[in-house]
Amino acid sequence: MSFESLGLAPALLRALAEQGYANPTPIQAGAIPLVLEGHDLLAAAQTGTGKTAAFALPLLQKLSTGRETQTRRPRALILTPTRELAAQVNDNLRDYGKHIRVSTTTIFGGVSMGPQMQALRRGVDVVIATPGRLIDHMQQRSVDLSGVEVLVLDEADRMLDMGFLPALKRILSALPRQRQTLLFSATFAPPIKALAMQFMHEPREVSVTPANTVATTVSHHVHPVDAAKKRDLLLHMLSQDSRRQTLVFSRTKHGADKLVRFLEVGGLRAAAIHGNKSQNARTRALSDFKNGRVTVLVATDIAARGIDIDQLPIVINFDLPMVAEDYVHRIGRTGRAGAEGLAVSLVSHDESGLLRDIRRLLKQEIAIAEVPGYEPSHPLRLDAGAPRPVQGQRQPRPARTPSHRPHGHAQQGNTERASEGNRKRRPRRRNPAAKA
Repeated sequence: MSFESLGLAPALLRALAEQGYANPTPIQAGAIPLVLEGHDLLAAAQTGTGKTAAFALPLLQKLSTGRETQTRRPRALILTPTRELAAQVNDNLRDYGKHIRVSTTTIFGGVSMGPQMQALRRGVDVVIATPGRLIDHMQQRSVDLSGVEVLVLDEADRMLDMGFLPALKRILSALPRQRQTLLFSATFAPPIKALAMQFMHEPREVSVTPANTVATTVSHHVHPVDAAKKRDLLLHMLSQDSRRQTLVFSRTKHGADKLVRFLEVGGLRAAAIHGNKSQNARTRALSDFKNGRVTVLVATDIAARGIDIDQLPIVINFDLPMVAEDYVHRIGRTGRAGAEGLAVSLVSHDESGLLRDIRRLLKQEIAIAEVPGYEPSHPLRLDAGAPRPVQGQRQPRPARTPSHRPHGHAQQGNTERASEGNRKRRPRRRNPAAKA
């Protein structure tokens, strides 16, 4: 099957040919004809499967015809969970639509609203936005959504995970009832189905990739190591080829910044990208990484979706994710479009349970090998009874009777924290006067 057989316009086919695209991926072949026919669509597609083109190409074709000349209102709205994904979708739309007259703009936080307002006043065909900043513009009355003909929800499952459901409902209430709605998600989980039934009209379904699957071209490796030696092992691995682009995932924002400083002292060119960084800093770090000015990009899970880097050879999990499904999204940055990729995880003893969950999710064994000189003092425990840190909670301690409870001492033991800034609770001090 070719793109010509899908009914795309010659201008779009020309742009695809210039970028070297000849044959559609399964999600593109399944979705594009349905979107061109005007159906609402519920599409399940994993990262790296070409889903952006699956909605972008038919959307551009629709907007290139029947142009409204008397209005500056947006005709299409694309909602994404992160700023990086919004920017990536905008870049793709411009590449695919380089030979047609369709204007686009991005709306997301972390930057001034002034230029966004100016773009909206000039008039634009497509708005690519994150929900929070779009609501800001709705409150300022700087955006008019009454002319939207097509709504796209990209990475809908991620938006629900990030708590955007109230914002989505508010945005949907401002859109025309008569519109085409396209929802792309990694899975058809019950919350996604429930959301779809609320605002979609007899949607067609396309599912080409089973949930939580990874590219077969990605090799998975685990190196057991003590937590105190993780940074040294990472520096050792990266120094073997300091020119190789490497995406490293850290669990916390503070940890990402510390890791970058450590790698820079070690002579590597590194940058961090996470939610506390300004949008300009995030954009600059990603651009430097893509252009080779930075060879190591340290990111939190905000970068697990929305970063599209051609031929990224390796992803390293400095910390395992707290949720096994996030492992799939992290390593989806490598092994894209049929290329070979490598996923390496540095796993300490207290992450054994997280590794066990990942192996169960992948339904395959992962090669485990110690690195000489960095052998752990405690082996990994991959049996069913292995401990697992719980996000935002302390590990349970043995029950004590009141007569054996210590007074004035904090709970012993280290606890895994899922986010920066959490402090250990201090025990309440007894007030002798309260007994009187």
